[in-house]
Amino acid sequence: MRYSVWALARNALSGHRAWPMAWKNPAPKKHYDVVIIGGGGHGLATAYYLAKRHGVTNVAVLEKGWIGGGNTARNTTIVRANYFLPPNSHFYEHSLKLWEGLTQELNFNLMFSQRGVINLCHSPAELDGFARRYNSNRQNGTDGDMLSMDELRKLVPALDVSPAARFPVVGGVIQRRAGTARHDAVAWGYARAADALGVDIIQNCEVTGLRMDGGAVTGVETTKGEFSAAKVGIAVAGHSGHLAEMAGLRLPIETHLLQAMVSEPIKPFLDHVVSSGAHHVYVSQTDKGELVIGGQLDGYNSFSQRGSFARIEDITAGMLALFPQTRSLRLMRKWAGAVDMTMDGSPIIAKLPVDGLYLNGGWCYGGFKATPAGGWCFAHTIAKDAPHDLNRAYTLERFSRNALINERGAGNRPGLH
Repeated sequence: MRYSVWALARNALSGHRAWPMAWKNPAPKKHYDVVIIGGGGHGLATAYYLAKRHGVTNVAVLEKGWIGGGNTARNTTIVRANYFLPPNSHFYEHSLKLWEGLTQELNFNLMFSQRGVINLCHSPAELDGFARRYNSNRQNGTDGDMLSMDELRKLVPALDVSPAARFPVVGGVIQRRAGTARHDAVAWGYARAADALGVDIIQNCEVTGLRMDGGAVTGVETTKGEFSAAKVGIAVAGHSGHLAEMAGLRLPIETHLLQAMVSEPIKPFLDHVVSSGAHHVYVSQTDKGELVIGGQLDGYNSFSQRGSFARIEDITAGMLALFPQTRSLRLMRKWAGAVDMTMDGSPIIAKLPVDGLYLNGGWCYGGFKATPAGGWCFAHTIAKDAPHDLNRAYTLERFSRNALINERGAGNRPGLH
């Protein structure tokens, strides 16, 4: 969607009253071929790829709030593919390749910045572990390089690499193609593109129940009425268990809070995303100069999206240990995402053991970076009634077969993004 300078000025001076809607606000139909529950990145991407790749356009995306107002708006925008195990490595590499062409495909500026993600190493054992992981990455077709201390000093000159540091840095690794993207732009871009292909995007429409007949899902009950559907897909992040319970299923998922925060803007000094397993912290700097700071989970189950002050203190202490010059900064805001954690740290993209019901969930720390491939594979699974090779390992049955994909966040320490 392109506008002339005069059109932009006219809309600005008129209070945006003449600005066209990015997507329509349709009245719900009584029947859809596919209903996707969840209007975040994964739900919208699924609808887009159903229409674009499989020709399934009689699709509704139901969102209980507004588009992109859930976990899509509550993350730290990191995009990477440096996972160790082959199923995850191939899946996230496919996602990164989709990211690299997504701005052009959606004709929407996603502010995708391949600034590189650096993992710091604080011991010889951690350095060996990352070397093994990055050797595996290269074998699986994903980029990654080891960094010497001289290279690390050059890339991150503000980093405290002194021997007197709390956890002295002994080296690092980098995935140069990794980086960040604008989270809300991802939701808006997919929403606009899906709408243009005929998908109905219905906001402020909470699903209150699933219609069942003979053990199969035949539709949904919502605050805007009942709709029949041949297939229903669940893509609701931390609330996957709630929706599955409506069909009598109990998922191997717990919901935890993953906090993050943003500082006041300062002069740019950090060109990469920097992550430390020893300090349980990762930091990047936005184009506006703010520091985006995150770390490990709060240690309890919750859907509150608030988080605890103890975790804020823990995360900021880790950042100050890495970048002591930030000690006088003020935090502007903080938030928590309700993330659904599977027992092995890897997602579930599969047909569920209830006819007509499908799940895209259990993303743990990897939900945002997986948005394109998650939607791509989920659309294939729904349209073909069978998984793609990229998500064949992400079944619910793997837990009963002990075929776990135990990545736990793809770090050398469990619990780090």
